[in-house]
Amino acid sequence: MATTTPADRSPESTLAFLREGYRFISTRCERYGSDVFTARLMLEPTICLRGRPAVELFYDVERFRRAGAAPKRGQRTLTGEGGVQGLDGPAHADRKAMFMSIMTPSAVQRLGRLFADEWRTRLAGWAGSGPLVLRDEVGPIIMRAVCAWAGVPLPLSEVARRTAQMHAMIDGPAALGLRHWRGVFARRRAERWAGDLVERVRTGTLAAPADSALAVIAEHRDAEGRLLPRRIAAVELINVLRPTVAVDRYVVFAALALHEHPEWQERVRAGDEPTEWFVQEVRRYYPFFPVAMARVRHSFDWQGHHFPAGRRVLLDLYGTNHHPQLWPEPERFRPERFAGWRDDPYGFVPQGGGYHLGGHRCAGEWITIELMKQAVGVLTGAMDYQVPPQDLHLDLTRVPTMPPSGLVLTGVQPTG
Repeated sequence: MATTTPADRSPESTLAFLREGYRFISTRCERYGSDVFTARLMLEPTICLRGRPAVELFYDVERFRRAGAAPKRGQRTLTGEGGVQGLDGPAHADRKAMFMSIMTPSAVQRLGRLFADEWRTRLAGWAGSGPLVLRDEVGPIIMRAVCAWAGVPLPLSEVARRTAQMHAMIDGPAALGLRHWRGVFARRRAERWAGDLVERVRTGTLAAPADSALAVIAEHRDAEGRLLPRRIAAVELINVLRPTVAVDRYVVFAALALHEHPEWQERVRAGDEPTEWFVQEVRRYYPFFPVAMARVRHSFDWQGHHFPAGRRVLLDLYGTNHHPQLWPEPERFRPERFAGWRDDPYGFVPQGGGYHLGGHRCAGEWITIELMKQAVGVLTGAMDYQVPPQDLHLDLTRVPTMPPSGLVLTGVQPTG
């Protein structure tokens, strides 16, 4: 039996989406009493979804494609044009396999150690230096660690500039005006830099470890035996570096959660299991990616709703991670909800849903978890600090969001 799909009242809802940010879809789902509704976004009709059944539907590759789904402003800032996120079918499987070959458990653990070691090295310089902004400090630490891990040479003099480029790309897609154009120009410069590195590896003027991201991407050949074009290889190298640097947001959120829920400081010191719960709840509770996008391959009906061929579809990641039918008391920070939790690829989607190997779930999710665990270990076991009064409010209308202060710490001292 056909269902009338609720429709947003506005003839064009793009400005409302930009104004309301992470809550745009969930607010309307609650208003209409439906986890499916239509709206006109980015000058075209769009279907918006949230909830576990919607996630399982959205990651059905027979029904949805990624090609042509992301708006150009996102490709020109965040993802790059021609990258793995916009591929489908055999081309996507080939490119995704390239990324997954880099993400072995031992490689992920090595990156975690590099990050923690770099942080501990920086701690000595922080002692007695006065107030510091955690966001400003963690980004360059991650940048140095991931470049060392990826085989990318990064002189100390370039760390701040390259980190700023990664941040500008992350900030750009949902922004208007100057913030958006910073992201566009940052991507152009970063792609030139990454392309030069790829070319140097291919010509033998730069040696990169055989299993490093730089070597794997530079030397990757598709099913027809062709090297990736220089620009595409540059995009994919940035698709390793940029999302890893973006984990600095989760590190700040983890520090914020430790400050706002100090009882968890002792619990995470006690062992791996409470740390795992804590990290997963930070990923569920705090805002990271707001939505994922796809297009309908072929017309179909689902739960009485019609999905026309070619229609753009937005999946609400933040709203799914706060859906009351999935998460009791979703607005409460409760790490113990993950005690005994079994991984559900469709119910917990901070970095996308589905499966890593064959689907579009973020290839770097294991890196995110490892870096967060290492960060929590340093924050609770390797340093003392105070959090002075400051503005720690998270503005959910800004995408991506962050405490305005960036989380100021004072009295930082290494311990042990």
